[in-house]
Amino acid sequence: MPTFCRHNRLVQNCPICSREQDVEMRPVVSPGGQTTRTGGSSGASTGAGTATGSTPARRSGSARAGGRSSNGVTVRRLTRGTDDGFHSPLVPGLRSSADAQRLAEELAFSATRLARLAADPPGLYAEVADASRSVEERTWLAFLIAYLGPVEDGDRPVEDGDPFAGVREARTDWSSPEPPHLEGVPTGPRTAHDPARGLQTITAYRAWAERAGSQAAAFTGEPSWTPERRFSRVFERLALPGFHRGARFELLTSLGRLGVYDLRAGALALGGNDPVTLGAKRALGIGDPLLLERRAADLASGAGLPLEALDLGFHNWEVGVRARAGVDLGDEPDPAVREAVESALGL
Repeated sequence: MPTFCRHNRLVQNCPICSREQDVEMRPVVSPGGQTTRTGGSSGASTGAGTATGSTPARRSGSARAGGRSSNGVTVRRLTRGTDDGFHSPLVPGLRSSADAQRLAEELAFSATRLARLAADPPGLYAEVADASRSVEERTWLAFLIAYLGPVEDGDRPVEDGDPFAGVREARTDWSSPEPPHLEGVPTGPRTAHDPARGLQTITAYRAWAERAGSQAAAFTGEPSWTPERRFSRVFERLALPGFHRGARFELLTSLGRLGVYDLRAGALALGGNDPVTLGAKRALGIGDPLLLERRAADLASGAGLPLEALDLGFHNWEVGVRARAGVDLGDEPDPAVREAVESALGL
């Protein structure tokens, strides 16, 4: 009977588990019929196999070195902790207590941020939460924040270190025919804005809202929907050109936390190659979408966290840099929340 590993692969096909269990990996046959072995207990490869993969080898060498490649893309090295025998059923993909500790801190920070949004929203989030303002203008401002992203210290110098500087610079009213001023606007690390796309995403969003009659109607959907179903249905309908998963999830999360609409995530909507999905796969040790969502829900429940906290938590953990997503530099994870997450992970 074939044996599958924790990464949902045959053991002899998995470079990690074949090495752990001292199983020889299955030979890899190149298109030219040449055979090479990678990983496993042998760890040897033929010269022909190396020559066949010369181009990928140059790319991986560049990535390992870090820095900026010839096409202008910045490559960051992701440092992983040493395997020290750590094991937790909530994060079965981790074997390093250092990795688990860092994940606990990022999850706690994300949960602390969500609580701050609900209780004392900072910056422009306070305007979104202001029930005395027009719901259309509040919704539009929340969209601009999620689309452009709060600016971090290292993204671009901004006056007084205001994380909402880009949004303030681009902002126009929903009721105005004037489009947002996007030329040269500073954006955050999770931005969906691509200067080459111009106003394409903005135009698509306005058209989406107009088809529903208003933004409020588009985000509310059917009155009988539960908050979880509303989140899921609107998330699907917001699949607009250039409006990627992270920006959509952040928009719906912030609208729910700030009390604009009754929205609550019932799943992380994982998929593709965004950092949240990659981080979830690495920490939860599975690639199957259904099992991945189930393990994410188990992690949130076991650690006493809202499911939405896993979104920014996994993102920051995967990229190795904390995006503060609009909260003050002085805000740190709530100690009680951090201790609860650490305890749940067995740290």
